[in-house]
Amino acid sequence: TMEWDGEYNSQRESTEALIPGFGPAGVGVLFIIVALFNAFRPPIIIILVIPFVLIGITFGLLITSTPFGFIALLGGMSLIGMMIKNCVVLLDEVNLNLGRGLSQYKAVRQAAISRLTPVMNAAATTVFGVVPLLSDLFWEGLAVTIMFGLAFGTILTMVVVPTLYTIFFRVELE
Repeated sequence: TMEWDGEYNSQRESTEALIPGFGPAGVGVLFIIVALFNAFRPPIIIILVIPFVLIGITFGLLITSTPFGFIALLGGMSLIGMMIKNCVVLLDEVNLNLGRGLSQYKAVRQAAISRLTPVMNAAATTVFGVVPLLSDLFWEGLAVTIMFGLAFGTILTMVVVPTLYTIFFRVELE
């Protein structure tokens, strides 16, 4: 008989050990977001944005010829947290603008404009912060995943979140 062992088996076992925690972690995050916004639509918007980072991750891994291993998976999981933070910052600013008396359309537009610089700066510091990890073969997958996923995901966040908000909340254009 022949069986896989060594690094392949170690990565497979590590990945399988993460699976049972996904459900409770996802439920916990959703509960916190629902409690934060006291509504169900903002978490739906956030959930719909997260899969778009896979485009950036896939592109980055392909152009750098980096394999998607366990460490890249950890980078993807941390990337989900960063994307949720970006979405929460943007949606919270929309709510603050609505509290200031702005119309829905102006609140969404103003939130996207005012949060663009802080969100892009936070993403840029993270992307540049993981650049030194590119030289280490062990951490390369994590660095590529975070760099490309966050760069592409942040751009999408600033476009897709306001668009989904206007659709889900039926915002009238002015």
